[in-house]
Amino acid sequence: MFIATLIAADRLDAGQISEALDRLNAAGCVTLGSGWIDAARAADLMFGQFPDRARTALEGAFGRVDVVVQGMMARPKSLLIADMDSTMITVECIDELADYAGIKPQIAAVTEAAMRGEMDFGEALDARVALLAGLDERVIEQCLAERVQIMAGAVALVRTMRARGGRSILVSGGFTRFADPVGKAIGFDQVIANRLGIADGKLDGRVDKPIVDSATKEATLLAAIAAQNLPPEATMAVGDGANDLAMIKRAGLGYAYHAKPVVAAAAAARIDHNDLTALLYAQGIPASEWVTD
Repeated sequence: MFIATLIAADRLDAGQISEALDRLNAAGCVTLGSGWIDAARAADLMFGQFPDRARTALEGAFGRVDVVVQGMMARPKSLLIADMDSTMITVECIDELADYAGIKPQIAAVTEAAMRGEMDFGEALDARVALLAGLDERVIEQCLAERVQIMAGAVALVRTMRARGGRSILVSGGFTRFADPVGKAIGFDQVIANRLGIADGKLDGRVDKPIVDSATKEATLLAAIAAQNLPPEATMAVGDGANDLAMIKRAGLGYAYHAKPVVAAAAAARIDHNDLTALLYAQGIPASEWVTD
């Protein structure tokens, strides 16, 4: 049996659910019923076959409604692997550092190209960090305080999973000076990120090697699966850029979160309209059971 979860950024009504059931039946999916997770916000539609057809039939059909299609048995997740920049926080930290250095447009253009998969991530990171050479180390703390905001729903997602016995790992192509405090504030069990080179109180334009990249993210997922003796189906990954694709494809359910086109096209699920609590609704967890402190 399969489940299609409809998650509304605004409001979900009975008429939309009825139409969704009709769409599934027209696609040959054989519907078996529906039910609310949270009234007017999220609902489950059960069906018997053809999950790919179901996703095609439902995605984009109801305005600001995200759709997650998955097998019923694999629904609860025990492991989350997450990207940081533009996923667990609202900004790209390297672009914000560049703003303090007065070169944000130059660096942001390279970031965008790398996240779209148009440049090698490691080469792009080295090139951008080199441009920051000489920036006062104190700017990092200033940037963290002034620019870095935790993404809506991040705390509820991670802390609710922890309360249910799950584990969450933040794996970032960004920097430990941001990822460590962000991971602690949200509640991650483990944080992996790149280390900026600093000499005499200034950025030296280098990143410690090896770089945390796409391969690192995938390897982290696989190592956690092995360490916890988990079935792959019990895992999920979320990110927005091309360097997240490998882990998104290998997870039991990979989410493209407000993602670049190359990621949105390849992920098993897209969250385009909602915040990160959509990943809780997709597990069938109502808001009354979310943990935020």
